Amino acid sequence: MNFSELLSLTLMLVQLWPCSPSMQNRLLQNSYQSFTAVRRVRRGWVWEPLFATEEQTSVVPMYVGQLQSNLDKQDGNLKYILTGEGAGSIFIIDENNGKIYVTQKLDREKKPFYTLRAQAINRSTQLPLEPDSEFIIKVRDVNDHEPQFLDGPYMATVPEMSPEGTSVIQVTATDGDDPSYGNSARLLYSLIQGQPYFSVEPKTGVIRMASQMDRETKDQYLVIIQAKDMVGQAGAFSATATVTINLSDINDNPPKFQQRLYYMSVSEEAPVGSTVGKVFAEDSDIGDNAAMNYSIEGDSSDVFDIITNNETQEGIILLKKRVDYESKRRYSIGAKVVNRYIDDRFLNEGPFEDKTIVKINVEDADEPPVFTMENYVMEIAEGAISGSLVGTVTARDPDDDDSPIRYSIVHGMHLKRLFSINEHNGTIITTKPLDREIASWHNITVTATETRNPEKISEANVHIQVLDINDHAPEFPKYYETFVCENAVSGQLIQSISAVDQDDSAEGHHFYFSLAQEVTNNSLFTVKDNQDNTAGIFTAKSGFRRQEQVFFYLPILILDNGTPPLTSTNTLTVTVCDCDTKVNTFYCRYGAFMYSMGLSTEALVAVLACILILLVFFLAILAIRQQRKKSPFSEKMEEFRENIVRYDDEGGGEEDTEAFDISALRTRTVIRTHKPRKKVTTEIHSLYRQSLQVGPDSAVFRQFISEKLEEANIDPSVPPYDSLQTYAFEGTGSLAGSLSSLGSNMSDADQSYDYLKDWGPHFKNLAGMYASHRSVGD
Repeated sequence: MNFSELLSLTLMLVQLWPCSPSMQNRLLQNSYQSFTAVRRVRRGWVWEPLFATEEQTSVVPMYVGQLQSNLDKQDGNLKYILTGEGAGSIFIIDENNGKIYVTQKLDREKKPFYTLRAQAINRSTQLPLEPDSEFIIKVRDVNDHEPQFLDGPYMATVPEMSPEGTSVIQVTATDGDDPSYGNSARLLYSLIQGQPYFSVEPKTGVIRMASQMDRETKDQYLVIIQAKDMVGQAGAFSATATVTINLSDINDNPPKFQQRLYYMSVSEEAPVGSTVGKVFAEDSDIGDNAAMNYSIEGDSSDVFDIITNNETQEGIILLKKRVDYESKRRYSIGAKVVNRYIDDRFLNEGPFEDKTIVKINVEDADEPPVFTMENYVMEIAEGAISGSLVGTVTARDPDDDDSPIRYSIVHGMHLKRLFSINEHNGTIITTKPLDREIASWHNITVTATETRNPEKISEANVHIQVLDINDHAPEFPKYYETFVCENAVSGQLIQSISAVDQDDSAEGHHFYFSLAQEVTNNSLFTVKDNQDNTAGIFTAKSGFRRQEQVFFYLPILILDNGTPPLTSTNTLTVTVCDCDTKVNTFYCRYGAFMYSMGLSTEALVAVLACILILLVFFLAILAIRQQRKKSPFSEKMEEFRENIVRYDDEGGGEEDTEAFDISALRTRTVIRTHKPRKKVTTEIHSLYRQSLQVGPDSAVFRQFISEKLEEANIDPSVPPYDSLQTYAFEGTGSLAGSLSSLGSNMSDADQSYDYLKDWGPHFKNLAGMYASHRSVGD
């Protein structure tokens, strides 16, 4: 601001001074606004960036920086004002020169900067000479925080024998200081423990392999990493983290047998599948890398087998075939083991397999006899006489002592003993003739037992086939019903026949049919052989008379082709029917039956008529008896069941026979004359006295009976036949008299219950009740 402008402003203030203060202020503001509008004032603030260092403590305020306006003439007319965050409490300003001071300890990690506003005013006019200006005081960081490993402790796994430089894990530390200012947050990683196996990158914290390591030597390592701020300079803070590094297994070791030679033994009695022994190969690897498969090499693989136990990784030698001490007493087998999963990276280090020798000795045992065959098949012709030879079984003792053998047959309880065996030489013979048609095969079990050791027993199955001989003649397969009409013509086919044979023919059955020789010349029928095991029966004349002969019996001769050939005579019955062309089978059977019974049709009709009459007579008698048993009150009882009415009405005692209205019990179709209810209280005494003289010969009793009979006669609802009705009266011979209180001349008020008090405490409540009842009545 130059001198001319200041002079003009001063003259204006002098002219306005006499005015009121409010007027002065308005004029001053208007002049200032017009002045600023006419002329643009350039900014007058002058300051440098302001910083306050954290964590500083002092008894006096510490200087931060200075605000300065180019309008400040250092004459004390300018006043600086500070507002905003922390103004007046954390930060203060010298209003004369604009110097800012901090009065409290700051923490950058809590608040990294403060935003304040500065204003310069005229002390005299209190008008702003400089507009509000915003500025920031940044909190300058100091190294007051230690590094921290937030994710520790660390665990890592790396395959064994990994090459140098293989990354294992990265550890990261954090620092609460300002990374943009100084080196307070710049960290440097180093290895405190873990050399010479591992290394760490100083800036990134990546841990790497420093050498190849074998898990079988050591499988776990403990590495300590240090993180230091200030790039490791003196006075820096540091922190450590523990990293546990495990080496995972790889298949880098071949299996090795514990022994170069194994000795085992097996009994010759051991069954197939028995365990002979176990071999074991060690593998320093673990898990699937230690899995292995065993096998047998050489010619003994057909006698012995080896399997792998996946849990124990043992090789189990099993018996694949029965051994015989007398045949071979010692075996030498080669066992081989190979890793199941092989790592191709280590194939150059050698084959991952191993071999060993297993010596197996066969132990002698007392073995049971051995049959020359497990199953014997023998044949015998049916009909052979008892004692016929069937065959011979043979067994021997496989042991060196060659014990004698005793043979026997195991007979079932449900089977007949058809065979026997010589216990010394095993010869089997029949004990009775066999019939192939009953059973064509017989299965028996033969045992061989050592005489010196009866516990040693063996069995063999013997299958005996019964060979067929022609011992059954052919016959009709069924009963033939043959009919012929009376008007049949000559040469008419009336029946087709066939034959069956129980024997078994290797070439197939062939039957020949003919009439018996004795009836060939004078027979009325002929037989024609069809050459296919069937034949036809034909009529040899025309016309038959039923009145002359009803049945004809034809002897049919059947011949088979067996050796020797057998024949049989089968009778065919021909029935003559009264028909024209078509035979009615039922009518023919009926006629034949009547003829055999010797009855005519008229006689049969008469017999049936008599039977029918007797049946009708029996049914009529049965119906009459059922009607008599039926209850005469059935319809009335059904009516009563459907019209039962119940009501509560107290009667006057046993003499009060008309104390209630029974009209409700009547059916709806019957309406009786209503009798009004008598007053029991007025007549009960007279009725009681009269009842004392009532007897069987009393006029009152006779009158009562007459009235009841009259009521029954005029009542249309009663049955029209006699019925028995019983009426009960209290007789005069009772010494006890009537128990009813209706005829008593005494009232409750005349009764005295004072004696209840003398009955003791058990009747105290009862005495009190009657005493209170009496007092109320009084």
